[in-house]
Amino acid sequence: MPGTNLTREEAATRAALVTVATHDVELDVTRGAETFATRSTIRFACTDPGSETFLDFIGASVESVTVNGTEVDPEAAFADSRIRIAGLAAENEVTVVATGRYTNTGEGLHRFVDPVDDEVYLYSQFEVPDSRRMYPVFEQPDLKAEFAFTVTAPAHWQVVSNSPTPEPEPAGEGTATWRFERTPRISSYITALVAGPYDVVRDSVATRAGEVPLGIFCRRSLTPYLDADELFALTKKGFAFFEEEFDHAYPFAKYDQLFTPEFNAGAMENAGAVTIAEIYVFRSKVTEALVERRALTVLHELAHMWFGNLVTMRWWDDLWLNESFAEWASTTCQAEATDWTDAWTTFATHEKDWAYRQDQLSSTHPIVAEINDLQDVEVNFDGITYAKGASVLKQLVAYVGREAFRDGLRAYFAEHAWGNTTLDDLLTELEATSGRDLRSWSKLWLETAGVATLRPVIEVDDRGRIATAALEQTCAPGFETLRPHRLAIGLYDLHDGALRLADRLEVDVDGARTELPELVGREQPDLLLVNEDDLAYAKIRLDERSLATALAHPRGFESSLPRALFLASAWDMTRDAEMGARRFVDVVLATLPGEDDSTLLRTLLAQLQLAVFSYTAPEHREATREATRDRLWDVARRAEPGSDAQLQLVSAAATFTAAGDDPTLLRGLLDGTEVIDGLEVDFEMRWTLLTALVAAGAADADAIEEERRREDTATGRERAARARAARPTAEAKAEAWEQAVEGDGLPNATVDALGLGFGRAGTPAELLRPYVERYHEMLESVPTRKGSHAIVESVVRHFYPRGLADRALVDASEAWLAAHPEAPAALRRLLGENRDPVARAVAAQERDARG
Repeated sequence: MPGTNLTREEAATRAALVTVATHDVELDVTRGAETFATRSTIRFACTDPGSETFLDFIGASVESVTVNGTEVDPEAAFADSRIRIAGLAAENEVTVVATGRYTNTGEGLHRFVDPVDDEVYLYSQFEVPDSRRMYPVFEQPDLKAEFAFTVTAPAHWQVVSNSPTPEPEPAGEGTATWRFERTPRISSYITALVAGPYDVVRDSVATRAGEVPLGIFCRRSLTPYLDADELFALTKKGFAFFEEEFDHAYPFAKYDQLFTPEFNAGAMENAGAVTIAEIYVFRSKVTEALVERRALTVLHELAHMWFGNLVTMRWWDDLWLNESFAEWASTTCQAEATDWTDAWTTFATHEKDWAYRQDQLSSTHPIVAEINDLQDVEVNFDGITYAKGASVLKQLVAYVGREAFRDGLRAYFAEHAWGNTTLDDLLTELEATSGRDLRSWSKLWLETAGVATLRPVIEVDDRGRIATAALEQTCAPGFETLRPHRLAIGLYDLHDGALRLADRLEVDVDGARTELPELVGREQPDLLLVNEDDLAYAKIRLDERSLATALAHPRGFESSLPRALFLASAWDMTRDAEMGARRFVDVVLATLPGEDDSTLLRTLLAQLQLAVFSYTAPEHREATREATRDRLWDVARRAEPGSDAQLQLVSAAATFTAAGDDPTLLRGLLDGTEVIDGLEVDFEMRWTLLTALVAAGAADADAIEEERRREDTATGRERAARARAARPTAEAKAEAWEQAVEGDGLPNATVDALGLGFGRAGTPAELLRPYVERYHEMLESVPTRKGSHAIVESVVRHFYPRGLADRALVDASEAWLAAHPEAPAALRRLLGENRDPVARAVAAQERDARG
């Protein structure tokens, strides 16, 4: 039986049989806290009259099924998430009356109760296959329809869908009914319902199609923190940029952005009704990196209105093109149309770091992934689909030229508006505008996996001039594709401690060795930086002299991008066990004072934590942790008061606190007896400090509960759950495990919080070691016990005892994988992605032990 799965072959067969015209959905969300009424009326054509097909539905029950006026026994028709419909005519009308079930997992129709005012908030989240959790539907992207929603809800609510919200009609007893106009032809996964007593701020934007209404929504308890003016200003810049870039008017009748609670992702591109995680409503002081990330997210979802919503992939193997394109387009818009002109530096620092990590896991895959069924795609929202794909699109833009790329996109939207496409359709348009053959390029870059390493090989004569120069390209075992690269090489000279760009060369690299005659005869520079401006997608190494120069002058670069590229190379060397972790720690600590690039700072601090807790040899780890913690506090105190750097450094120093540490400074900052000039001890900082005190064993459950009562919000409850799980006691770990892993019914956000506290960096090994066996034992039952993919993924990722970072943990995971070859592919992939970084850490520890 298929369960809740759907294969590509089944989808193709159904698409060949069925063409959907309209889909009317009626919902009643006034029935109570567990279920809602849902009714679908679908009109569609059939190419083979007399045949049968099926609708998809995951819910509590199906009450009736009517096919072309004939009642069908619902018990016979509904099984295994499918509703069988037989005896089809050339033109058909099918009506299904059913009962849906609310979720608290961020899938389907999510129901949330705000602890501040006990108000109910609903929102839908359908990507990949979850519109079937709200209404019976043909659940696949190429069966588009014109959707009309009719919703009965409490009369005081806001009710938002893809079409403009109509005036509600009274329905009695404090309820009302909203009848929405039909949408254009769209896929079911981008339909939406958001309902509840949301507050809203309204505006409008001038577009090629006329004035388009804008709305920004959030829960009432978050309204004081909503900076709607900034969001509207950014959104309007995005509208102007994308309409010009794509030469196509915004395709929908309105554009709402709705901040929703307990959201599993950053945002979702529902047509005209984008949902965004509430982390982007800033209730406390946040880093500039997070502000910039929010801007990228807003623009990413807006770009989807064209790429994904107007033109949609035929099947999920082209999911990468949806997401990679939105990543590329939003970064381009940010760099060219907003104040974040260094957006490509941020991309290099954060997005590419994600891509390189993902591309070196055992689960790596070609950008064009093999998606055989829904289970494949559910785990494919990864660094390959987003960040590597966008990196390669950046290469493609350089390869065909920006104007040719833009013209190809314009032709693509004009030709395929409201349709479904494949990668081949896009390549056809780009070939026409650029005159280049892109099929071989596609095979090398899109249809193979892995990241290459580019290493300069320099020989110098006795006068200090370059005698020979080449770039060597190597690949990881099993991923031997040598790809062409268009990249730049920067030549830097050292002047009074500053590294200044003396010259810049652009070269084409191909094959295992590429000679660089442009360098021959030149005086050897103090530093030669391969991939200047970050044009290529590859790991980079420095030649011996260049590495020595950079290590001696880590803050020598006068701009953040080359500094970020050198530090990325040093990080790659550490991860690849070519450089000891303690050496990397020294480089980062020397770099931090004065660093003002927020995203680079954020990335370095995350890498620093991993280097200290996982990559440092066990015999040196505690001393390295203590020295790093103290150095971070020192740099934080010296940072500019109130600066982004100060905020990040204090937060990072707190995370390096472990059991037994002196809690005096943390306690003083929390109670106000200790002050760091400019530091705001607001809601989030209080939780950061308290959680560090908890991890030190200097605060207990009563202190956590007292802090929660100070401001009893949904976020406060999540922070409290995380802090409770972070207590360095066996009882605390057992409690978190019982609640999240063995228990049932917790919301997705709470499970995440418990997992983060359970595995907090620096947790004593003796507290995690008992969970090696328990973790692997629970893997066999967790998919069926939890049901929800989101909860399964959270449990499997967060409760892996990775803090042990030792060979025994690697061996246990490999033994489980060997013993369970028939386990679900998604589960095996998640476990492999947990094991791989630990195996890498073990090798890094061995390198660090050698000094």
